[in-house]
Amino acid sequence: MGVRLDPSDEYMHELGPESNFNESMYINCFDPTHQVGGWFRIGNRANEGYAEMTVCLYLPDGKVGFMFKRPNIDNNDAFDAGGLTWTMVKPFEELRIDYVGKVVLLDDPLQMATPKEAFTNNPYAECEVHITFTGQGKPSMFGGEPDEPHETPGEEFAKGHYEQLVEAHGSIRVGDQEWQIAGCGLRDHSWGPRYWQAPWYYRWLTANFGKDLGFMASRVAKKDGPGTRGGFVWDGGKMHYCDHVEVSTEFEGDDTYHQRITGLLKSSRSDREWNFTGEVMNLIPLRNRRQDPEGNWLVTRISEGMTRWTMASGEHQGAVGYGLSEYLDQIIDDKPVGINE
Repeated sequence: MGVRLDPSDEYMHELGPESNFNESMYINCFDPTHQVGGWFRIGNRANEGYAEMTVCLYLPDGKVGFMFKRPNIDNNDAFDAGGLTWTMVKPFEELRIDYVGKVVLLDDPLQMATPKEAFTNNPYAECEVHITFTGQGKPSMFGGEPDEPHETPGEEFAKGHYEQLVEAHGSIRVGDQEWQIAGCGLRDHSWGPRYWQAPWYYRWLTANFGKDLGFMASRVAKKDGPGTRGGFVWDGGKMHYCDHVEVSTEFEGDDTYHQRITGLLKSSRSDREWNFTGEVMNLIPLRNRRQDPEGNWLVTRISEGMTRWTMASGEHQGAVGYGLSEYLDQIIDDKPVGINE
């Protein structure tokens, strides 16, 4: 199966006919010196009349600054909604995000498990984010749009999807505190029909150990079927495509949030493997709900953990990096379905 990725894919795609057509951009970053970072996302759902806009900031004192909005949109012409704007400067090499608005300040980010209470019972602060992200060109890109459909109708999560490790430089201001950002992160861009309820569960891990070493590991489970395992390692200017991923997790608390991670990435093409461990530094749980045709509420939890990673073997053994561990689970009988992975 071939995969296409052109410079034009860095811009907006034609709005599809599907009611749940989604085009989204996501990016994360972390500054290890100031111990501050975050992630940002806009998902355009123009056929449903709104965008999903999220800003999530992990602050040095353990607080999380967070904002989620569903601003009205009627087209898929740009990523510009709810105070968050994306500007593509040069495909595969440079883009910029700008956010001006408020964030709710969470002393205990786990409060976001019940969003209404979290937004009602916590203070707000004015916020500005201006960050430029740079990448190392097309050789550092992973993914694209397959030339044949790869998802079962009704279970689509993205028609096209690609990712890239990036550097980040700019500023984050929350209230009267401001940080100059110099770090690394990962971005992704996807388009096509999407329901958050399509995967049974997934584990999506992103890590940067400086601009010349990082990885993405993905384990997606289907309710019926084996799902997928894959990812990549960017190592010294070379992309290693990984066809096998193993992830084991230690969970904590009555609500079962991930805390410690042990993982393995293997590339049969490169005949190499990379072992790593992760320790979640701060985590915020998010929720998506959708009614099925019978009127039942389907509940999906997406736990976002800013994570400290350590390479556990090989020539990079002992290297320390940072990134996100995103755990999506459908919630059945008040429990995440993927805790036995």
